[in-house]
Amino acid sequence: MKLRKLILSLVIISSFTAIAQPKIKDTLISYVEYVNPLVGSDSEFALSNGNTYPAIATPWGMNFWTPQTGKMGDGWGYTYDALKIRGFKQTHQPSPWINDYAAFSLFPETGDLKINEDDRASWYSHKAEISQPHYYRAYLADYDVTTEITPTTRGAQFRFTFPESERSHILVDGFFKGSMVKVIPSERKIIGYCRNNSGGVPENFHNYFVIVFDKDFEELITWEKEEGKDSSLRISEDRKAEGYHVGAAITFKTTDGETVTAKVASSFISPEQAKINLDREIGQDSFDQTKAKAAAAWNKELGRMEVSGGTLEQYRTFYTALYRVLLFPRKFYEYNADNEIVHYSPYNGKVLPGYMFTDNGFWDTFRAVFPFFTIMYPDYLSNVMNGLVNAYNESGWLPEWASPGHRDCMIGSNSAINIADAYLRGIRGYDIETLYEAVVKNSRSKGPLSSVGRFGAEFYNELGYVPYDVGVNENAARTLEYAFADWSIAKLGEALKKPKKEIELFRERSLNYKNVFDPEIGFMRGRNKDGSWASSYTPDKWGDAFTEGAAWHWTWCVFHDPLGLAHEFGGEEKMRSRLDSVFTTPPTFNESYYGQQIHEITEMLVADMGQYAHGNQPIQHAIYLYNWLGQPWKTQKHVRNVMDKLYSSAPDGLCGDEDNGQTSAWYVFSAAGFYPVTPGTGQYALGSPLFKNVKMHLRNGETFEINAQENSKENIYINVVQRNKKMYNKTYITYEDIMNGSKFDLIMKSEPNLKRGTEGTTKPYSLSKDDLHGK
Repeated sequence: MKLRKLILSLVIISSFTAIAQPKIKDTLISYVEYVNPLVGSDSEFALSNGNTYPAIATPWGMNFWTPQTGKMGDGWGYTYDALKIRGFKQTHQPSPWINDYAAFSLFPETGDLKINEDDRASWYSHKAEISQPHYYRAYLADYDVTTEITPTTRGAQFRFTFPESERSHILVDGFFKGSMVKVIPSERKIIGYCRNNSGGVPENFHNYFVIVFDKDFEELITWEKEEGKDSSLRISEDRKAEGYHVGAAITFKTTDGETVTAKVASSFISPEQAKINLDREIGQDSFDQTKAKAAAAWNKELGRMEVSGGTLEQYRTFYTALYRVLLFPRKFYEYNADNEIVHYSPYNGKVLPGYMFTDNGFWDTFRAVFPFFTIMYPDYLSNVMNGLVNAYNESGWLPEWASPGHRDCMIGSNSAINIADAYLRGIRGYDIETLYEAVVKNSRSKGPLSSVGRFGAEFYNELGYVPYDVGVNENAARTLEYAFADWSIAKLGEALKKPKKEIELFRERSLNYKNVFDPEIGFMRGRNKDGSWASSYTPDKWGDAFTEGAAWHWTWCVFHDPLGLAHEFGGEEKMRSRLDSVFTTPPTFNESYYGQQIHEITEMLVADMGQYAHGNQPIQHAIYLYNWLGQPWKTQKHVRNVMDKLYSSAPDGLCGDEDNGQTSAWYVFSAAGFYPVTPGTGQYALGSPLFKNVKMHLRNGETFEINAQENSKENIYINVVQRNKKMYNKTYITYEDIMNGSKFDLIMKSEPNLKRGTEGTTKPYSLSKDDLHGK
């Protein structure tokens, strides 16, 4: 036993050494060794440093796996400061606030069998934990058992290393809210289903699983608990159990260092489909073969972004952020026996042909995640658009927050932004006419939930804003988001040659942001139905007329018309002055709408950046607005400060909710040197690249490159830009620049160039300047 522990220790040490010194094989870097999935896991209800968990998965996998430290049903399923592990569970959780669905777990034990999750939980240490995208290992000290996991898209392999024991066990927990297990000893198999969810599912929702072991069972038991009765545990030698909360345990003798492997897969369609998924994705592969395939899948995708000329810490932070961007929206489709793409519909409960994707909140991800897919993954995004067509056909509405079906969370009709940007960038292969019909329908009324369609649409369409005093919460924020969505619909309608009257209607509505801007005070604010301003207003009042923020954050949410907003301010200088004050004004706040200091407020306070609240999405683009205001060097300064201060590769290395990759996507774009302030334009505002060289290897075979060899911690300002060896004076780059494989050479200095980017012709798109008055 001591020898086995020594070998295990050497393996762990060598693995951490590999992370610190990434291997290079045939000039290909093992990018997974830069990634730390534990980033963001040092979080809790009161303060988010990411609110993530270590997702052991393949890119966009249908299923993730994660160690479970929290209680069953707790949205904080894994927290870095926890002391014990309760299980290793299949998870689909996109956010602790949305919570999980279709979860079940495996857990090894030795000695007396312990079923209750509190009793069975084992001490573990991060010193003996390895967490990578394609591989996880933990040592359970109470049982002297090591657990390893490696994933496939719809399954995983487990490898348990046991000590010498007369009674070694593997427990399968089907979780609460309805589950079934059946043990088939002759096939070394456990099958079952779980039905736990947090909403957004039809009545017939099931997650069917199959687990095949490589060792005969000497004993078996099944168990059942009744709802609300922890003391109701009933243990049986029956091979099947079905009820509110059931599970199974298998037992065998093991020698010192003996491994037991479990091959696992699941399906939302049927038990038979779960077996198809297992055979197709794992089959006869060994644990190490599955691990190698998972690593290769990650290295292929992570390697599409090639950065150099940075520190090891910067590489780790960058590739960890990129890993997070490539997790959601997850694949929710499967391949049937005839290898046809099919999906269980989380909207109507039917098994139907075609793609489906889920676990995404477009309120977050329209900002940078989907624009990233537009550049780097047009084929994947085409499939996602097909999934949106199916979601609309199956439910009558576009999803705005799906997990797995419609969830009543957040505001806006931001699906229009994603659809328009994809089509306007030339991405095809889906029914755009149906999607256009869907976004127009969205604009007319509220759907079955307040997050679907447009809550308050009747007021917005009649008055040009959602009033403060008509019972529609977060009304000013809704007005701003509907206005940007309307601009997107107008642009899409124009591309589809829709009637001019229809296009003009949406273009005019896109100017509705002006109706909730008060030029007397220079802030957005709530407005009553009679046109008067809401009297309960202070610029630092969170919530109320806004969503998870205050006027300090939402005033800048005019993505499509920054120069039009400047005009409302009374000129660029006044808008610039207000934007400057975001970073210098003390972080006061009024939390009366919530009745408590919500975690987003706390995250703003502890950042020591004034009223700037990067931990939440509404203001994340605002730093880049200096490109419209004649002082792009301020963008460069603030962008570098945020990257250096608020991101790292440590467990607390994020600064707020990750939210399906959005906070990480901000970093990925910003580290590359540009950001998509206005999805739909094909323009990206320049910032300050973090690395001396960035190469984006595109699906069309081209490579886009940003070269900044003088870049350093001090040289953060852009002095000169050349595009393909020719002088370039604009403060943005274009989609065409990227797709054509252009090379941008940047000369970086420690002092700002106060002349570059000050002319009107150098500024990015604004509706008021470009569409309404012509270029």
